[in-house]
Parts: sequence; C-alpha cells; structure tokens
Amino acid sequence: VEKKMYELQDELIDHSVELPWNLVLVNNLHPMQEGYVPELTEIQPGYSVDTRIANAARKMLADAEKEGLHVEICSAFRSVERQEQVFGDSMKERVKDGMSYWEAYEETALNVAIPGTSEHQLGIAVDINPDYEKSGKEVYAWLAENAHEYGFINRYPEDKVHITGIMNEPWHYRYVGENAAKEMYEQRICLEEYLK
Repeated sequence: VEKKMYELQDELIDHSVELPWNLVLVNNLHPMQEGYVPELTEIQPGYSVDTRIANAARKMLADAEKEGLHVEICSAFRSVERQEQVFGDSMKERVKDGMSYWEAYEETALNVAIPGTSEHQLGIAVDINPDYEKSGKEVYAWLAENAHEYGFINRYPEDKVHITGIMNEPWHYRYVGENAAKEMYEQRICLEEYLK
C-alpha cells in the first residue's frame, strides 16, 4: 500500500505544473511554500479561513443548520507554530503511553500532518466535529452528499487511505472550488487522483 502511495506521489511530482491556489497539493511529500500566510476571515468565533473561501464555508455551514443539523468547527487555519504544537502534543501522548520516539512519530504522522504539510496552514481546510453521539453521523452524511456543491471535498475518505496516506477523517473538509469538487464527487476520487 505504501509503495503504491509513493508511486502515485512520484508521478504527481514528475508531472507537476503550476496549480491554482485552490488545487495546491500539500501533504508529506509536497510541503507548503515556506512563510506562506493567507489573508484570513473569521467564519465562527475563534476560527478563520482564507478570505477567498469564507463565503462558501459560511453558506455550507448555514445550509446544514437549516437542515436541523448542529455544526461546529473545531479547527480551521493553523499557524506553523500551532501545527507544531498539535503534532508535538500528539507525539508526547504516545510516548507517555509507552511508544518509542520513532513509533510515536510514525503513528502521529498518520493522524496529524507534519508541520509545513497541513492544509490547515493554507487556510483552506476546516475540521467539523459535532457531538458525534448526538448528531455527528447525520452531519457527516450531509457533508458527504452536499459539500461539493459549495466547493469542498472530504479530503481523507476511508477508501483512499492507501493514496492519501492519512487515516479516514470524515470531519476534514478542504476547499477545491465548485467545479473540481463536483468532478471529484461524481468520479469518487480524491485530490491526488484528480491532479494525476
């Protein structure tokens, strides 16, 4: 599985072209541009995104609420320092639980993006984490069927872990634009496959 993932990543590197801002690939093999900080707009108290996606994010969240769903953002833009803290805290917990440093690093990297490789640092991703027991399943089902209408995709779907290298995250939605999101939704493909 890892070999396939790296082969696909290598193909993307070999055929890389200048991508529009909303399709920039950021992952462990494609770090973000150093020093990049987007212009930010707050969309919920304490949570900001790239200004260019703010209206789409607000509309998506408002429309979900109109359907009677309780939707909360638990993460949006993260600075480099904040991503370092999130990654470090996750590693510390694993070491505390008995893992070696490298075991903790590998396990953490499956669940938390290495600083410099997180879409949250671009300001184009939000984590939507409602109370899972009460309304999470319904919210995630609604997002899975409707997010593409607003230009968002579930970035790390369960059936694409072997390509993305990140565990299933039904809460992580990334903006790619309406046209690309609809194409990915209709073809049931992830960003790496779309860019290929």
